[in-house]
Amino acid sequence: MASTSSPSLQLPSIDLPFPSSSRRTRPVRGTGSFLPSPKLAGTRAKPPPLRRFRISRPFPLSSRSKLEHGFFAVQSPNDISTDDPPLEDESTVAEVKSCVWNWRGYSIRYQCSGSSGPALVLIHGFGANSDHWRKNIPFLAKSHRVYSIDLIGYGYSDKPSPKEFDGEPFYTFETWATQINDFCRQVVKDRAFFICNSIGGEFVSSVISAPATTVPMLLCIYPEDDFIDIFHDYVGVVGLQAEIMEPQTCRGIVVLNISLRMLHIKKQPWYGRPLIRSFQNLLRNTPVGKFFFSSVATAESVRSILCQCYHDPSQVTDELVEKILQPGLQPGAADVFLEFICYSGGPLPEELLPQVKCPVLIAWGDRDPWEPIELGREFKNFSSVEDFVVLPNVGHCPQDEAPQLVNPLVEAFVARHDSLSAASS
Repeated sequence: MASTSSPSLQLPSIDLPFPSSSRRTRPVRGTGSFLPSPKLAGTRAKPPPLRRFRISRPFPLSSRSKLEHGFFAVQSPNDISTDDPPLEDESTVAEVKSCVWNWRGYSIRYQCSGSSGPALVLIHGFGANSDHWRKNIPFLAKSHRVYSIDLIGYGYSDKPSPKEFDGEPFYTFETWATQINDFCRQVVKDRAFFICNSIGGEFVSSVISAPATTVPMLLCIYPEDDFIDIFHDYVGVVGLQAEIMEPQTCRGIVVLNISLRMLHIKKQPWYGRPLIRSFQNLLRNTPVGKFFFSSVATAESVRSILCQCYHDPSQVTDELVEKILQPGLQPGAADVFLEFICYSGGPLPEELLPQVKCPVLIAWGDRDPWEPIELGREFKNFSSVEDFVVLPNVGHCPQDEAPQLVNPLVEAFVARHDSLSAASS
């Protein structure tokens, strides 16, 4: 971080279509200051690849194997030496606090832990919430200030009805990016590293467990493989969007299995787009959508879909199912769910990455059934992406399925760029 003698940057707020009927206070055009990072000025010098950086002991160099084309992999949990120290020392686990932040009249739940070190903001994916980082917060809080937020519409944050906004889309990447940037300005009060995961689909059943009266209708519009993609193929680009909108807030981004957004309207043939729009209108504006949501918002359905995206089904515990399911049963959750699965527009990751000015690390579970790693590898070609890390035998949610791999990776990335920033100040 730059020294305290550096000039401050004033960050404007961004107005969104908040209806007066649903907010309790008027949006405030707040301003805040952050310490500017030297690497944001002019052309950023690309630091040496992460694979040349020393990883902390819980993630020994012996557990990493170099792959072709500049990629590297970490070993699966079963391959790591038993001589390595345990991941968590219970005597030093930091307390995790649950708090509420009033954002433009809406109550936003977030969790925080740690009192020193660089600030980290953990951003969940579609259908999830800040509890999906419960295995990461205590470890990272030992040497960082960690914040995990429930995006508006998810978790235990408020869920305003999409119909309150006079036809203007509200649940978009721009809304959540603005929320993240405001959160950094008002709560974190510092620039932060964004740690993001794309998951989604927790409230949806597999085709097998969905109601027989609903599935044939859906499969007439989407093939079976794409049916599951409808429900997770969105989030993971929020951190990228936030950095582009206000680059002063972000010091670096770690993305875990970013969404490829294969069902984006731009990636569909022209003759299929009218069918997609009709299907979206059917879900939004008829009882079919609510009926479908109620039929899949069950513990059995949540467990079924999680077992698909986790390579190791033993990690799909009763606790995880409850953490995902319970917020989805709150009033308003169904409307948010239906609104966002019908959101096939917005930016694509390949459109955002060229605009990102901060360093990006992409890590990918190679057993992700939703986001093929072969396609994800192409993101390595963007200049903002420093490294593409392969996580063997891990599915779509590495931070929860294999925190012993993800936590030290995040720790190393943040430590490297924090030291580079300090050396430049």
